[in-house]
Amino acid sequence: MIHRRHFLQHASTALMTSSLWGEARAAQNQKTLRLGLISGASYGRPGKSRKPGSHHGTAFATAFNGWDASHLEDIRGTFVKSARRVEGARVMKLWDPDPGAARALATVCGIEHITSTPEACCDGMDAVLIVDDGSGSHWRYADYPLRKGIPTFCDKPLAMTAREAAGIVRIAREAGTPFMSSSSLRFVPDIVELRGALSSLGSVHLAQAVCGHDLIYYGIHALSMIYAVLGGGAVSAVNVGREDRNIVRIRFSQGLDVVLIVADSTRMQAGYQLNLYGAKGWRTLTPDLRHLYTYLLETFIHCVSTGKEPYPIEQEVELIAALEASQRSLELGREVQVHEVM
Repeated sequence: MIHRRHFLQHASTALMTSSLWGEARAAQNQKTLRLGLISGASYGRPGKSRKPGSHHGTAFATAFNGWDASHLEDIRGTFVKSARRVEGARVMKLWDPDPGAARALATVCGIEHITSTPEACCDGMDAVLIVDDGSGSHWRYADYPLRKGIPTFCDKPLAMTAREAAGIVRIAREAGTPFMSSSSLRFVPDIVELRGALSSLGSVHLAQAVCGHDLIYYGIHALSMIYAVLGGGAVSAVNVGREDRNIVRIRFSQGLDVVLIVADSTRMQAGYQLNLYGAKGWRTLTPDLRHLYTYLLETFIHCVSTGKEPYPIEQEVELIAALEASQRSLELGREVQVHEVM
């Protein structure tokens, strides 16, 4: 768990930064924000070849810019057409390691400039979106815009280890640059509404979050639902499952125990579910995933326009640390304290 004093110091710094950025960015509420989209046209998990197409990248591009159906035949691989538009911003620049995929996406979505480097994609922009490209190391692209003072969104997972995540957050804090990273599920309306309805459940000491696929890369979605509704404070994790079917008890400092179930698609159908067990009632939620990316993007645009982060970015570091501790527990066969991976 992040030390409370340090967490409060970071939160205080964030509030001061928010005030300054709120003044500096107030005028941008009246204009269209210029966005750079980094690594958003192709995808490749570690050890596998990178291929054209990007679920998040194309969803982000179409949410801001829309798409020209007459050019869709040029697209190869995954292309997500956002059914809901995000107002107030437009993707103006695009960079991707695959130039052909970048050109195709730029043509379909009317992105004016394809850059030769990720750094050039940031220059002159009001904000930058760094897309989950499968590598798990896309956070490295955040160094340049953060040091330049350009508000930055880094897609989930912020990093694959807590120490890597903490390093890039440290750069953001030292530079005083607004920085956001999150699972899109944090901002889905029914998740947000559930947080407001907690009083009807009484004290919640037990909860469960479930999702498919691998523990850190997708488990971040399941655990983010817990953080969005019940807050942070993870202390330790013990994983009693198997590599392809994780069953983890994560203990929190406020007396909360969470059972996190994350299983491979060959063992369990993919999906998301949250269960809360309160002293006065229970609640089960299968979140509505329609438009989930647009809620996330709208939150980031609000962050850029006002300088107010939706929650301290240090909480995202703790979340990744809890998942990393869960993974290490399976490897070591024992309970792992979250501070061990920090």
